[in-house]
Amino acid sequence: MSTPSTAAQLILIAGPYRSGTGGDPARIASNLARLEAAALAVYQKGHVPVIGEWLALPLAHAAGSQQVGDAISEAFLYPVAHRLIVQCDAIYRISGESNGADKDIEVAQRARLNVYYSLDTIPQVSA
Repeated sequence: MSTPSTAAQLILIAGPYRSGTGGDPARIASNLARLEAAALAVYQKGHVPVIGEWLALPLAHAAGSQQVGDAISEAFLYPVAHRLIVQCDAIYRISGESNGADKDIEVAQRARLNVYYSLDTIPQVSA
């Protein structure tokens, strides 16, 4: 008897980026490192992870943003994530208070995407 295979999913990682940092670049970098560690874990399960900031920050920079939180970056961070979410199969919400991540979940739920709150609930892709 063969085991049913699970197809790889495009999974957005949602969690704190600027939340709780007071704008401190070191704390923002720490939050990004947590998002990226979660992305690696999702990748190791056979899926394709994506973080909204991976797309939004270069776009904001190209548009003239000087720092995270300025008006230009604000025009990109959430809109890019929300456009991206509807292209994904699921979202993985990591722990930590974040209004932006909570809004991402609302967008995902309206799009009827799977929302994972634990790495253990994300299926392993089988060959």
